[in-house]
Amino acid sequence: DKTGQNPGIVYPLTARRNGWEGTVVLWVSVSAQGEAVTAEIAESSGHEILDEAALCAVKRWRYQPAFRGNVPVDDRMKLVVRFTLRG
Repeated sequence: DKTGQNPGIVYPLTARRNGWEGTVVLWVSVSAQGEAVTAEIAESSGHEILDEAALCAVKRWRYQPAFRGNVPVDDRMKLVVRFTLRG
């Protein structure tokens, strides 16, 4: 899981104005130090601007690394980012 200190994902203004919503599924490779090494889109939202916003955010986040016993290890995780407009 990502740590609770990460900034939220910015919903792009162009997407908001156009009423674009969607879900982006990403694969993130996380180092034993809790950094995103690589991030790639597994499933597009259908809107490139939303995909890129999700990708940029998760690359900057810090993560709780996976452990094998008491040793932190590199791992790969799936993240789902939902862009929804409410109200």
